[in-house]
Amino acid sequence: MTILGAELLATRLRHLLELLDGDVAAIYADLGLSWFRPRFTPVVRALAAGGPQPIRDLAAAIGVTHSAASQTVAQMVKAELVTLSPGADARHRIVHLTPRAEELLPVLDAEWAATTAAAKRFEDELAYPLSKLVDEAIEALRERPMRQRIADAAPDLSR
Repeated sequence: MTILGAELLATRLRHLLELLDGDVAAIYADLGLSWFRPRFTPVVRALAAGGPQPIRDLAAAIGVTHSAASQTVAQMVKAELVTLSPGADARHRIVHLTPRAEELLPVLDAEWAATTAAAKRFEDELAYPLSKLVDEAIEALRERPMRQRIADAAPDLSR
């Protein structure tokens, strides 16, 4: 028996992300960058466009949580793509691109352009643009988190 309804939404979304990210990662491998993760590209591009930034600003620029941006930056430090310096206070760290990351910019820009074009063609095949649907879903969950929706659907669950 296959269950493909809303009850497996998160599982199906993770699978979709695996399909998308897996193929982008394969492109990086084809380019000799098998160690480079797709999640690094938005950070590199944001830093290349805006210069050194606090992690909080990077998170806002690429549309992820501070925690997600911090985890990605930590991985990028290990990959020698970024360095961190102290910010205005002890809680802020400023992220800087390394020369290694700057050398990758032409390849990353070309990959980004190709991926963007492919994503647009992919969305043309769908009944509804995925990017718009994702934006709407994020906004709806900001307005009313899934936790609240579950509690409303099953008030006895919290006992």
